Amino acid sequence: MFSINHIEENGFQKIRLSDNLANVFAEVIPGCSAMLYNFSIALEGQYYNVISSYISKREFDEEVTEKGFRGVKLSPFVCRTTNGEYNFGGNKYVFKNFYHNENALHGQLFDKAFSVVEEKIQEDCASVAMRYSYCSEDPGYPFFYDCQIEWRLSANGKLTVVTTCTNKDQGLIPIQDGWHPYFSLGSCIDDLQIEFQSKEMVVFNDQLVPTGEMRAYDKFNSIKRLGDTVFDNCFTLNLYTCQPMCVLKNKEKGIMVSFIPKASYPYLQIYTPEGRKSIAIENISGAPDAFNNNMGLQILEPGQSAVFEITYQLTLSK
Repeated sequence: MFSINHIEENGFQKIRLSDNLANVFAEVIPGCSAMLYNFSIALEGQYYNVISSYISKREFDEEVTEKGFRGVKLSPFVCRTTNGEYNFGGNKYVFKNFYHNENALHGQLFDKAFSVVEEKIQEDCASVAMRYSYCSEDPGYPFFYDCQIEWRLSANGKLTVVTTCTNKDQGLIPIQDGWHPYFSLGSCIDDLQIEFQSKEMVVFNDQLVPTGEMRAYDKFNSIKRLGDTVFDNCFTLNLYTCQPMCVLKNKEKGIMVSFIPKASYPYLQIYTPEGRKSIAIENISGAPDAFNNNMGLQILEPGQSAVFEITYQLTLSK
């Protein structure tokens, strides 16, 4: 039923996980930040991919930041760190890596090549695990940790990704985790339906950094057309309600993506880019600027691991 294939295309070295019975497959690219490149289901005689990504490896290498960090791993912090600096353990640290305006953006692993450590085909799933060992590569994060990612495709169109961050340093380290996938369901996103189980919205300043204020938000607690809604916002999820926490649906085509996070991802960041051809739906473990505001920040002792898990489910549904 399940299979694993290696595919070289447009400079990418892709690993395809397939459910041959259900006609669903996913492609991941270890060499490009372990990203999800393709998540497809058979629809009207052809495969339909719901992921918006890059044309080629060259485009990824040259434009990953300009293209909005599509699909990449966010670690050891997500979104923004104010002025690229924070205090930890009595020391001040300043990031050197990518900035947007005055703030450091999206961590250290968004352009890193992960190494495959294991592939498995089992009766009920196909999976691939990959790892990046971060070795004090930026003065803003002079620590050592392993980031291991397992992508696992199982029945009923379920694609689970488990991230394990392990402290390899001799002291404490701060950690936060997330993903940055962009979804495209075949039409302008205005025509898509969306639902997410939010309790409240994190209020941002003009630099999209939390002010400390929270605002009640329930506009999309039931599924409805996105319309002209513009998002670049972070929400807390009501994890005590029934899963999925978020649904994105093209009613006309009858295709739906459901988001089923574990409690390790209590925040949801949503972004609607210009052009409105895709929508970024980001499951994250803490709010933007967590290294300063501590909203979801985790502190790992030497040898300790933090595990983060989300399942995407791709189904046909009228």
